[in-house]
Amino acid sequence: MAGKNPIAEKIHELTDRDLTFMHVCGTHEAAIARHGIRSLLPKNLKIVMGPGCPVCITPQGEIDAALEFAEKGCIIATYGDLLRVPGSNGSLESSGADVRIVQGVHKAVEIAKNTDKEVVFISVGFETTAPTVAAMLLTNPPKNFSILSCHRLVPPAMEWLLSQGEAALHGFLLPGHVLTVTGLEEYRRFPVPQVVAGFEPDDILLGLLMLVQQIREGTARVDNAYPRAVCEEGNPKAMAVMNMVFEPCDVEWRGFPVIPQSGLRLREEFSAWDAQKKFGVEIKPTKKQAGCICDKILRGIATPVDCKLFDKTCTPRTPVGPCMVSHEGACKIWHHYHIRKV
Repeated sequence: MAGKNPIAEKIHELTDRDLTFMHVCGTHEAAIARHGIRSLLPKNLKIVMGPGCPVCITPQGEIDAALEFAEKGCIIATYGDLLRVPGSNGSLESSGADVRIVQGVHKAVEIAKNTDKEVVFISVGFETTAPTVAAMLLTNPPKNFSILSCHRLVPPAMEWLLSQGEAALHGFLLPGHVLTVTGLEEYRRFPVPQVVAGFEPDDILLGLLMLVQQIREGTARVDNAYPRAVCEEGNPKAMAVMNMVFEPCDVEWRGFPVIPQSGLRLREEFSAWDAQKKFGVEIKPTKKQAGCICDKILRGIATPVDCKLFDKTCTPRTPVGPCMVSHEGACKIWHHYHIRKV
């Protein structure tokens, strides 16, 4: 039963066929799990996880590159979630190198200003974090500072998912954080229902209801269920800064092949702060970890409990895959909230 939540009751009333919606945001997954939202939904409506955790979709090759910078004697600065993500031969945490957790690029620059050593910031995130990194590079940071750009763009991944059709998606719950920056226009090219949703339980339920309503109407548009934070144009200044410093490039995502124009690399005029060029480090393709199904979870075709390693070999203390490392990773979220079935 839907209980006493009127939005959930309306979803039950209107859902007249099998539907699968994907969210592209780790914060959405955490809210859905924490509040038991799946238990309020009809059995023929599924919410699946997509590649919405920036740490989770960072491939092994980029972790290996970070470890190579550490081997060269660089101070590595990055977010705490990235420390335990496994590369081909260990993680940043197990490397024994000088690795420092920072809350943002500004803290990494502060470290560089107070040392003679080279400082490399491992810069991950979607359109939400890339503008802050771009803004910092426009301030002409110290010469001993550089970044490894692991940034990704959300729309190309959605386009790839729709083109493959393996998850049989009927629509997307769009990430409120990202669209606060990008606005809505770029998402209108996708021929499926989409709704921008916030992160409170009723925000998510309202987003799902609006998706179901679009299905019933036979329409496909971008609706905004999060107008208190997201507007039509997003944040044009942030986008302009990002595009001034970065340019799109073809890049691999963990669990995906190379997706055209889905990454961000530094433009040539900012190459002095490009750690790869500075230290001659290549990002090499790597094989996936045997037994780990993070790739399928990130593509919406499996859940953590489908994995034979989940909460056995693979735990937050001994993670095999990145989805058990990050606070936005589905496996860690399901472990934390003791989810054993869907």
